[in-house]
Amino acid sequence: MNGGLRLGLLCLGRGAGSLIYMTYTACMAVLIPTWHMSAAEAGTIQAAFSIGFALSLLFTSWLADRAGAKRVLLLSTWLSAGSALAFGLFARSYSTGLVLGALVGLAQGGTYTPAIMVIAERIPSARRGHALGWLLASSSLGYVVSLLTAWAGLRYAGYQLAFTISALGPTAGVLITWLAVRESPNLVHARSEARFAWGRVLRERRSLLLTIGYTAHSWEVLGMWAWAPTFLVAALGNGTTRGGIGLWVAALLHLFGSTASLTMGRASDRLGRRRILVGVGAAGALCSLSFGWMLGMPLAVILPLAALYGFLAAGDSPVLSTAISEAVPPGYLGSALALRSILGFGAGALAPIVFGGVLDLAGGPLRGGWGWGMAFGLLGLGGIVATLSALLLPSSGEHSSSR
Repeated sequence: MNGGLRLGLLCLGRGAGSLIYMTYTACMAVLIPTWHMSAAEAGTIQAAFSIGFALSLLFTSWLADRAGAKRVLLLSTWLSAGSALAFGLFARSYSTGLVLGALVGLAQGGTYTPAIMVIAERIPSARRGHALGWLLASSSLGYVVSLLTAWAGLRYAGYQLAFTISALGPTAGVLITWLAVRESPNLVHARSEARFAWGRVLRERRSLLLTIGYTAHSWEVLGMWAWAPTFLVAALGNGTTRGGIGLWVAALLHLFGSTASLTMGRASDRLGRRRILVGVGAAGALCSLSFGWMLGMPLAVILPLAALYGFLAAGDSPVLSTAISEAVPPGYLGSALALRSILGFGAGALAPIVFGGVLDLAGGPLRGGWGWGMAFGLLGLGGIVATLSALLLPSSGEHSSSR
């Protein structure tokens, strides 16, 4: 099997595993009254997933340095399939959604950073941004299918069907991922030190700034992904038909995000990581600061900004992942990814709760007022920090590695 086909299958497996990611978010507007939740409580379910995901990233990234990325990736696909099926069949209230959502997050982390490591082991630095762009684009496409599946389930049978169908994606991902990596060796790189490499990551300027940038990026993008569909429901109308339009537009956010991952990853191979991170980060922050104030404006105004927001929010993801893979030796990449993951997804777990708390203060998520503007503005602070971190990165040695 040639390298392009293996990369394609790995991306397809990642996309299939992502079908469970956005189902709850897409159904949130329906679940808030159905499960008798406040906006803050609704945010805690998304936060539970993000916390579980962060803890899983922490452990599986660290383990991949010691047991091999391929081995950890395959084990995680099995765990992801089982937890997704449990969520699809049994999440029927706030309490069950909270517990099972956390379990899904705990299982899913091992399908993300080990996949990045598998690509970093096999793709040269000059083409790595493009390859990781394909991996992250496949995730965004999976989010699109997840949102559309949720819409179909809500329209024809209710959220229960949406949950169950979405859970089949990670199950298919088990076979697809195995086909992608079965001919590849399970590499365990030599390490000069036995201890955790976090001190080394934090001491070196480039890896420290990339970790800070990723943390700020996660705050912005995970908060936006959690609440943008509900904002669009509020902006476009609360009826079933209009709410369906809101979910379709939310799917477009991830479709444009997928395009951004493809184009920005390749652009960073050609123009340099720092230049792309600065431009995309600054433009994304401007979108966050303005998006929430669009409530009540015409559809012709909201849709273009939503598309641009979806593009920019995801545009720096492959660039940040590529840059960190170049900033540390391969034997320590898992530990570096573990550190940035626990910080990034920890921040991303807090963002939906803070966002929902601001909405509650303003009178609830389906009402107008200043709440949406202020909540999205808080997300924009992450974009500002990410931009400043990128500005401080060294401008030379874009494709160099400390290997």
